[in-house]
Amino acid sequence: MIGGLLLILWGAMWLVAGWTAQRMGLKLPRWREWTPYFLLLAGVVIIWLGASSAHAQTVRIPDVSARLRLQVEQASAEEWGVDSSPARLAAQLHQESVWNANAKSPAGAEGLAQFMPATGRWLSAKFPQLGPYDPWDPAWSARAAAVYDHWLLTRNPGRGACSNWAFALSAYNGGESMLRREQALAQANGRDQLRWFDNTADYRVRSTSAFQENRAYVKRILLTLEPAYVAAGWGGKAVCT
Repeated sequence: MIGGLLLILWGAMWLVAGWTAQRMGLKLPRWREWTPYFLLLAGVVIIWLGASSAHAQTVRIPDVSARLRLQVEQASAEEWGVDSSPARLAAQLHQESVWNANAKSPAGAEGLAQFMPATGRWLSAKFPQLGPYDPWDPAWSARAAAVYDHWLLTRNPGRGACSNWAFALSAYNGGESMLRREQALAQANGRDQLRWFDNTADYRVRSTSAFQENRAYVKRILLTLEPAYVAAGWGGKAVCT
């Protein structure tokens, strides 16, 4: 990043010097006329690459994720086949529990995917292929999260894959009823209720703390964690880039 700034500074100095020379009536070689622009462009590219790399490096991927990677890949593939993104499911599990299969929240959410017991038992009943509710089994949690995501995706369409996933994740975190009410509020204010970012995401019907948690949940999974897992070699591609 420092190197990029130095190139931009150097290019700007050359550019000013060139303009000064031309105003004095001096004829510059062709290469001298273009060099400042190449320096400026190179500086911008270096800064952009550095910023992208730094963004990915802000996420520390726990070592335990490698031991659970096969279960996550299988769960993702069973729901979406060749279009699956294990990186997206991994990002969600990271956000939920930071890969702690024994996690239990103060509210009572359990396991790798942080299901509330009532939700987990409902999932097992609605989708018998999951088997009995077992939040402490990482393979069950990963499979159940993928099944629930798929179900929420079909029920909460968005304008494009990014919004579709944003709606599904918002519902996973805070419930469909709140999401639907916020979509209705966005529409009532002349915004596109089928788009998430800069539209539905800007409207709130839930408490301030719940609203902030929900928006941060969606944003971090789709814009920070998923790109980081893709960069780390997990399959799939970031849906909101």
